[in-house]
Amino acid sequence: MKRLILVYNPRSSHYVQVKKDVVDRLRGLKGWMIGKYEVADTDVDDNAKRLAKVLENGDLVIAAGGDGTANIAANGIMVSGCDGVRLGVLGYGNFNDMARTFGRPSLDEILNSEAREVWPLDCRINGKHWRYGVCYFTIGMFAEACAVFDHPKTRKTLRKGKKSIFYSIWVLTGWWLKKHRKRRFMPEFSLGNSSEEYVLSGGASDYLAINSKTVARIMKGGNYCLEKEHFLSATGEMTKFWRLMAMMIRSIFKRIPGTESDYDKLVFKRPAKMMFQAEGEYKMIEDVSMVEIEKSKKPLLAIIK
Repeated sequence: MKRLILVYNPRSSHYVQVKKDVVDRLRGLKGWMIGKYEVADTDVDDNAKRLAKVLENGDLVIAAGGDGTANIAANGIMVSGCDGVRLGVLGYGNFNDMARTFGRPSLDEILNSEAREVWPLDCRINGKHWRYGVCYFTIGMFAEACAVFDHPKTRKTLRKGKKSIFYSIWVLTGWWLKKHRKRRFMPEFSLGNSSEEYVLSGGASDYLAINSKTVARIMKGGNYCLEKEHFLSATGEMTKFWRLMAMMIRSIFKRIPGTESDYDKLVFKRPAKMMFQAEGEYKMIEDVSMVEIEKSKKPLLAIIK
């Protein structure tokens, strides 16, 4: 009998809808052995390791939730060492970048479609693997901005159904104006590529590695996850209002300004504490002296519409 593992978070803002649309429906599904993985209240890496332990060759994993839940599912599959495990993503979050990158297939399409190879990004910190990211990694101001959505008041508002992208932008703008527009988010670093050419970047507030159609739903990236080597690389100083607005306008109506890369290496002048983010999940990491980004050596099998 085929095995299906549902990954979900009962503490998410939209779990009521997930239960109605997915959990309850899967109870009556014939021909499948249904298992459920409930996201623990820890972090992405711990949940990915726990999920990896229950996976078997040929499983179908369905992530029903936001990008954080989908990120756990993707990382769990990648670190499991199992063969032929497929991922389907049903977006029930605020941004749903991974679901959008995969074409937002329905539950029926996930159950009945063949999987395709996608190539996540692999992020290494100080020479050690940290996390895979199907959609993107950010370091700096954008990464820290994600913390605003974990504020109890914001989460309560999102649970009431006010999940408009305009509400999200309003919250982020307030966060930037009140507390963080004059902060220095990243220390001086050199950015190198596969040819070992380095460019000094002393005033950047952000580094972005983009692998997906969108970032935070409204910023256009590019569907690089279907490519084996390239991704979009970008740095910028976003603490100045006019620069932030120029970047946002271009990103919304055209594409995030950046260049294609097959390998990025950030070397910091001195070890520093910085915020890292992948698919909306953030983590403050200390003593960072080097960051490397490139495509993973093995693909992820995903259901793409």
